[in-house]
Amino acid sequence: MSQQTRADQTDSPPRWRLIGPGLVVAATGVGAADLVATLVAGSEYGYALLWCAVLGCLMKIVLVEGAGRWSLATGKTIYEGWSSLGAWTSWYFGPYIVVWGFVYGAAAMAGTGLPLHSLFPVLSVTAWGIVSGLIGLALVWAGRYGVFEKVLGALVLLMFVTMVGAAAVTLPHLGEVVTGLVPLVPDGGLVYVLSLAGGVGGTITLAAYGYWLREKGWITPRHMRVMRIDNAVAYAVTGLFVIATLIVGAELLYSAGIAVSTGDQGLLDLSEVLADRYGRVAGTVFLVGFWAAAMSSLVGVWNGVSLMFADFVGHVRGLDADDPARRAGGTWYRAYVLWLTFPPMVMLFLGKPVWLILAYGVLGAFFMPFLAVTLLWLLNSDRTPREWRNKLHSNAAMVVCALAFLALCVNEVRKAVTGA
Repeated sequence: MSQQTRADQTDSPPRWRLIGPGLVVAATGVGAADLVATLVAGSEYGYALLWCAVLGCLMKIVLVEGAGRWSLATGKTIYEGWSSLGAWTSWYFGPYIVVWGFVYGAAAMAGTGLPLHSLFPVLSVTAWGIVSGLIGLALVWAGRYGVFEKVLGALVLLMFVTMVGAAAVTLPHLGEVVTGLVPLVPDGGLVYVLSLAGGVGGTITLAAYGYWLREKGWITPRHMRVMRIDNAVAYAVTGLFVIATLIVGAELLYSAGIAVSTGDQGLLDLSEVLADRYGRVAGTVFLVGFWAAAMSSLVGVWNGVSLMFADFVGHVRGLDADDPARRAGGTWYRAYVLWLTFPPMVMLFLGKPVWLILAYGVLGAFFMPFLAVTLLWLLNSDRTPREWRNKLHSNAAMVVCALAFLALCVNEVRKAVTGA
């Protein structure tokens, strides 16, 4: 994009709506696995780790704001920024996005299949998962951001109403909720602290924010204030959603000494607890919310990470930044949508090979430290216009994020190797 074009666009008044790319990235990042982690934390420690959920949302605000600021200030994508740091970024990101997409595709389809099978047992979990993957493909195939954003908005509404509603019917003890905001690490709770603070909404989709800004039409520094409001509002909504999940875990499970399974199965366990306590309708409504959380992540990844892959391949192949092949609905975008949808179906039938899960766990564990460190590098160098470089408070916050995610990375690599 020429400097003259960007200058002309900068002079135009920003146009925006409440539901923007921030809510898209937040909803995509919070999937069924994050809900279970929060639920289990609430069932194990009550409200003692509530502060971690709040901290996790604040950390995502910092990183997503940095990614958005980079895109608006420079007019470049996050991958173009990474590539300016050296070839090593491509050697990491290329294998990561390929392996991640294959394993995530299977996990996402299985995650949507579970609640649909419980609601409509006419099809198996695998069959419903495949149907969900195909629906996701159909929704994003054309690359029309307006349609995609409306679908995510509807799914977020379902997620929010069902989980907040579930928290409200438990009649939480507000005094205990407030005490949970005091930073304390209970005995044996360090791993939960790291997982809860780092895992809630923490995926490759955080880096997709700049691509969704572009699709929305927010592409110049003129939109900087709008972007920051959008990001903060989105993670405030996400924060309330996560707090509601922890309240449900604390009130329904911790107080009664009920344990739920890890993985997506834990949400099915919770739907049974709700049905026993408040009636079958409550359990059914929660299953709808469970499906909305899983489906929002699936659709968000099918669109956002496909945009990142198209940009990556286009850059490696030397295509122009505006080449249709590296944009939404283009050749490489659609190639990755197909990669997310069809090859992972094999894993739904044959199980998950150990070597692939090990690669997924190790490569994935490094992504959030990679994002935090590279944002620090980009936003403190002459690659970013001086006006939009990190200030002292931004650097301090990003350093805290980098250290926290590095600690989580070490723990995740250890788990992946031990599990393999």
